[in-house]
Amino acid sequence: MKLTVAATAPFGAAVLEGLAARHDVELLITRPDRRQGRGRKLAPPPAKEIAKALDITVEQPDRLTAFPGDSRVVVVAGYGVLIPERLLSERLWLNVHPSLLPRWRGAAPVERAIMAGDRETGVTIHKATAELDAGPIAAQRRFPIGPEDDAGVVFERAANLAVDLLDEVFTEPTFVPQPDGETYAEKIGAAEREIDWSRTPEEIINHVRALSPHIGARGLVEGRRLLVWKARPAREDSLLVAGGVELLEVQPEGRKRMSAAEYIRGRR
Repeated sequence: MKLTVAATAPFGAAVLEGLAARHDVELLITRPDRRQGRGRKLAPPPAKEIAKALDITVEQPDRLTAFPGDSRVVVVAGYGVLIPERLLSERLWLNVHPSLLPRWRGAAPVERAIMAGDRETGVTIHKATAELDAGPIAAQRRFPIGPEDDAGVVFERAANLAVDLLDEVFTEPTFVPQPDGETYAEKIGAAEREIDWSRTPEEIINHVRALSPHIGARGLVEGRRLLVWKARPAREDSLLVAGGVELLEVQPEGRKRMSAAEYIRGRR
């Protein structure tokens, strides 16, 4: 089967790589290169890097006003661009969403699930429609979220599962409407990165897990600003503690990530 993939983010890049190992992916549609980092250098989206390594043709329109390929099936995974309703009607667009729809429609389903303390999530393959993540479902499968799983682990698991589910859908696609009970996963705002040390240790740890390893929770620790990448409940032998939580991996402003032991040694 010839496919087009519309993807930008690391999750979409992983789905692209998995599909390309099993199918003929003739085209990647992704967002334009953007300036990133302190040097503001132009950098390609993660999905483009995978496509180039696999010798897949890449299109990067600012806005998707016309379909640039011939595929009759398009897999959308972490694309981040509005697809006009006119284009949706021209061919089959299958959206890969890393949640158990209708729970956590929107931009940050994995992060919101972990923040909320959900014990399970999953992957939903549904027909893309004009309404956000509301199309009829072709396949859905759940998996547990472990107490130490961060967003990176959940995204990886979801991407692998998505490729298997898509193979099932490609064989004989049938669709059923989503049930009632939708919840929404809004994009993580800058203010939401701040750790509220007055919350329970479980809530703080969930916050850190949800934003690791790609966004980063941040807070004031012993008078210094730190990004916190990994944490667990505090113990008697904990080296670095805040809010009843042991900070295991941190990153001071302008420096690399490091263990708590490395951070304490460098502070002396």
